[in-house]
Amino acid sequence: MAHRLIRVGVILVSATMAACSSSKPEQTAAQAGTAQTAPLWGDLKPVVSVKELMKYLIDPVADNIFDAVGTTITRQGTVDVEPRTEEDWDKIRFGAVSLAEGASLLKVRRPFTPPGDENNSKGPDAVELSPAQIMAKVERDPVEWNARIEAMRNVALEALDVVKRKDVNELWDVGENLDKACEACHRSYWYPGEGAEFYRKLQRRLEDFREQPPRGSAGATPKKP
Repeated sequence: MAHRLIRVGVILVSATMAACSSSKPEQTAAQAGTAQTAPLWGDLKPVVSVKELMKYLIDPVADNIFDAVGTTITRQGTVDVEPRTEEDWDKIRFGAVSLAEGASLLKVRRPFTPPGDENNSKGPDAVELSPAQIMAKVERDPVEWNARIEAMRNVALEALDVVKRKDVNELWDVGENLDKACEACHRSYWYPGEGAEFYRKLQRRLEDFREQPPRGSAGATPKKP
């Protein structure tokens, strides 16, 4: 009887150890799965503000797409600009890849302007938002901010596809789409005050300026001594 109890005890201990050992791989697999779905391999530390990132990275590489096609009228006639060599297409590819990857850097939290730069956000008719106003807008609705970024990134991917097919005609559409994506983002976050009313006021000021007589003319108001 004692031998049987010992054997039962050994079986129970073995079963418990087996259960514990079998659960370890499951935990390891779960941990491995978590590691695989982690968005980054390390921390991203921004170096510059959004405004500087746009000026020194996003804008220059976007010009590789904007300047890929165009028409210039000179005294000698019309000059059409379009990619003709493999180097020309590589330049567009460089811009598209850099823009597609660089757009993701706008998702890294960073200041919107360098220290001391408040944009043109002062005065009753200020057309630009201050950095604090932009930050508050993004924090209120991060979905829009990410959607604007993805819109620009999608145009960069569209440019890559056009480069693969070397379709010059579609480059015109890519440039237009990129311009719309950039301008929509700028109008939402940078200078939303430049709406229809802003341009109406500007037009009225220009008309008033044209109606004023030139200085020194008979109709001009003489200066007080």
